[in-house]
Amino acid sequence: MTNTTSKGPIPPDIDIANAADLWRITEVARQRLGVDEEHLVPYGHHKAKVDLGYLSTLEDRPMGKLILMSAMSPTPAGEGKTTTTVGLTDALQVLGHRAMACLREPSMGPVFGMKGGAAGGGYAQVVPMSDINLHFTGDFTAIAAANNLLAALVDNHVHHGNALDIDPRTLTWKRVVDLNDRALRDIVVGLGGVANGFPREDGFDIVVASELMAIFCLTESWADLKRRIGDIVVGYTRSKAPVTARDLGADGAMTVLLRDALAPNLVQTLEHAPAFVHGGPFANIAHGCSSVIATRSALRLADFVVTEAGFGADLGAEKFVDIKCRKSGLRPDAAVVVATIRALKYHGGVAVADVGTEDLAALEAGMANLARHLDNVREVYGIPCVVALNRFPSDTEAELARAVELIGAHGVRAFAATHFADGGAGATELAEGVLTLLEEEKASLTYTYEDDLPLREKAETVARRLYGAAAVTWDPKAARRLKRIEDDGYGGLPVCIAKTQYSFSTDPALRGAPTGHALHVREVRLSAGAGFVVLVCGDVMTMPGLPKEPAAARIDLTDDGRIVGLS
Repeated sequence: MTNTTSKGPIPPDIDIANAADLWRITEVARQRLGVDEEHLVPYGHHKAKVDLGYLSTLEDRPMGKLILMSAMSPTPAGEGKTTTTVGLTDALQVLGHRAMACLREPSMGPVFGMKGGAAGGGYAQVVPMSDINLHFTGDFTAIAAANNLLAALVDNHVHHGNALDIDPRTLTWKRVVDLNDRALRDIVVGLGGVANGFPREDGFDIVVASELMAIFCLTESWADLKRRIGDIVVGYTRSKAPVTARDLGADGAMTVLLRDALAPNLVQTLEHAPAFVHGGPFANIAHGCSSVIATRSALRLADFVVTEAGFGADLGAEKFVDIKCRKSGLRPDAAVVVATIRALKYHGGVAVADVGTEDLAALEAGMANLARHLDNVREVYGIPCVVALNRFPSDTEAELARAVELIGAHGVRAFAATHFADGGAGATELAEGVLTLLEEEKASLTYTYEDDLPLREKAETVARRLYGAAAVTWDPKAARRLKRIEDDGYGGLPVCIAKTQYSFSTDPALRGAPTGHALHVREVRLSAGAGFVVLVCGDVMTMPGLPKEPAAARIDLTDDGRIVGLS
């Protein structure tokens, strides 16, 4: 988001966050949610976990309305989906409603890499911003420790006699770290002689791509967490039988490491609206939704809950519907699709450097991308929606009017919003539009595919219905792996497609709404504990690398202890 508006310069996000007048988190909980201090586990003055025992007592409360925040295909210019989630939550509060946001926790990979943090921006942020973007309450550390404990137990079991007769060549469980590090994608472990184990090929994923992160976000209780962890398949025996974490006796200790992390994290917006920030799978390489526990708890504490699913409606929203809703029974009542004039022009063929220049023809051409997302949300998922036009200072009145007209021609209302500059007051028209939508239309959630379809047909259905693809192609190794997974009885699971976020295709440079392309699956991974099968497509990586000029070079600590350069 630009740092200037018609009112003048806007300070950097970190400066706004550092200057914010925060309420103690106990006051946010009491005044906004009616939750007493005794039910909080504070992490300092401005963040806390809400006790799971207390949340379990809310099961008889009526559920609020669930609003899903999605977007058109993202661009290098940025669209501001998290910012809009926060802005809409603040706006609903401005209008007198008890509203709450549910967001994912940021990964430090993007924070120190290219994308930056994920706490919103401008005057629509969740705070304390630096805490949220860095170590926060230690959830990711706990997930990494539990994940790597299982990896260590696998290698240790083989080293000490291999009673399960594991075939080391079939081990699939990778280690993880919450940073971008391309050198760790493919490594060799166990070098240095017999005392150090057995040499084998291994590798790292980023924490947010791990099956354990997905399990963490889809689980409903400690008991469910232990069951899911026990179901994790780490490899196969020499007789080709799956080996699980339960077989290794790892499920109990791993659950212990995640016990405290499973409670959702409560923070606030700059306008003191409550927000759960909990769990953090990426949507391009994982299922892209915050935790079920946080969402369900928020719906019992607030009248309106705004939750964000990662990237465009072809990725995060699809996985929200086909994985999170399918597994949990949650149902969104409405959706907001974020778009910008800049993104429309980019998908219409304009270079990033030129998206600030008026170009009605490019805007009209780029509408094809947004239109497909709207059709997917309404026609495939069955969720009524509006469009939030996240306004930039370079947007002209002619462009905004034309965008509203084009979106209206698709039967969807669009609302320009200035929450980045004006906070909740800048999104009240959007909030009123969402409230009207909730009164006028009812969601009728439908899945992209049925459970009983073979895995191959599930992938083909997503590719055809959502991406406009003509075919799905498979690497031979991926095809064999898919058959093996089905033969082992996992064919009824949903699929989680890992692909570039920048295009409906697997080519990030292919803008707009391409048709006739092929979705190429190069790798298949079973996530038995999470309850889905991951299809890795194109060149997408589950361990990102750093850009030539990483954000880490701009982040620093001043002599008086202030963090600067974080965005």
